[in-house]
Amino acid sequence: MSKSSTWLTKWEPDNPQFWNEVGSKIAWRTLTITTITLVFSFATWFMMSAIVVRLPQIGFKFDTMQLFWLTAIPGLAGGTLRILHTFLIPIFGSRHVITIATFLKLIPCIGIGLAILNPSTPFWLFLVLAFTAGFGGGDFSSFMPSTSIFFPKRLQGTALGIQAGIGNFGVSLTQFVTPWIIGFALFGTLAGGNQIFTKGDVTKEIWLQNAAFWYVPLLILLGILSWVYLRSVPIKASFKEQLDIFKNKHTWFCTITYVMTFGSFSGFSAAFPLLIKTLYGNFPDAPDPLSYAFLGPLVGSGMRVISGPISDKIGGAIITHIVGIGLIVCVAVMIFSGLLTPTSLDQFPYFVALMLLIFFFTGVGNASTFRQYPIIFSHSTRQGAGVLGWTAAIAAYGPFIFATLIGMAITKTGSANPFFIGIAGYYIVAAFINWWYYTRKGCEVPS
Repeated sequence: MSKSSTWLTKWEPDNPQFWNEVGSKIAWRTLTITTITLVFSFATWFMMSAIVVRLPQIGFKFDTMQLFWLTAIPGLAGGTLRILHTFLIPIFGSRHVITIATFLKLIPCIGIGLAILNPSTPFWLFLVLAFTAGFGGGDFSSFMPSTSIFFPKRLQGTALGIQAGIGNFGVSLTQFVTPWIIGFALFGTLAGGNQIFTKGDVTKEIWLQNAAFWYVPLLILLGILSWVYLRSVPIKASFKEQLDIFKNKHTWFCTITYVMTFGSFSGFSAAFPLLIKTLYGNFPDAPDPLSYAFLGPLVGSGMRVISGPISDKIGGAIITHIVGIGLIVCVAVMIFSGLLTPTSLDQFPYFVALMLLIFFFTGVGNASTFRQYPIIFSHSTRQGAGVLGWTAAIAAYGPFIFATLIGMAITKTGSANPFFIGIAGYYIVAAFINWWYYTRKGCEVPS
């Protein structure tokens, strides 16, 4: 293989000699670069969730449902683009796909920053730019199939758990960094002037455009590194050949269980800041949503990293079963405790604690399900990689589904209870499917 070539001439990760002599170094180098890049994919995908809570306070006249739409649209784009990304790696290879995807994220970062600088930017343009933020959401369905074919089966749970878990930290990164980075002129006068932030009797200067602009130099650097150091595994298939995964019923069962885990993680991550603002923002001394919202994705991401190796040892199905039960219980408590219709700010700590427990279970389930799928499709490495991409694509609609349905529930009924009742029913169905086909004694595919 020449230094400038894209495709590796040989790749046998399950061959111990090849892995020890050649494969391990290339695989771990690839995982390192793609994981760092994936962090910023998630961060740019969710940056609108951190930005929208500040827009009304710098003069943008958007109502509650419009703010939920701006939070939701990146999820719609991310899920749709993930469907496309599901099929790209076997056609174009890791090097080209990941490099180009990284550079594409410059579009929303520059565009949203410029839109914030103009107080007359219309809502429809913000919607378009929010859609382009979905570029970061689409990447995942290229990254995970790529990683799955670089590593031997015995390490796939660990490798996928590390990449997805650390990548998920991008959600916390954008929600944690945003309140700090908008507090000063990061780029001097090069990135525009300040806005006046107003909340009650408090006014101060902020530079909200920094929440988008600060990713630009990092994305340029990561795009260059991806092109220079990444290579592609010679597992090729046309688009038509890859459609065979849809003939297998387990593709659809895996999709249902992954929506339960990652769909919930991404959905609640996007909606959490606005949920805090909407439910608890009208009390005196109301909490700042961004002071708490990053904690949920942080917990979920951490558990995804930790649970990867555990799933390798114990098995994914039984852990997914426990996760399903845990989510059902958490949502039931949320519904019947009155935390979604608070009468006092004293209820807020309990609301946050219960949400963090939900994030805990989704993080564990994100790892355990991705351990299951390569085993369920162990007859074909390519199909297993394709199912990873497809399930991730559908689950990426979580931010769109959760944010819009929660917004509609609050707008029409004054409460988020109807949404939580519906999601509880979904969890029951998903948990049953996982138990029946993959967990119980005598199940069809123990995983």
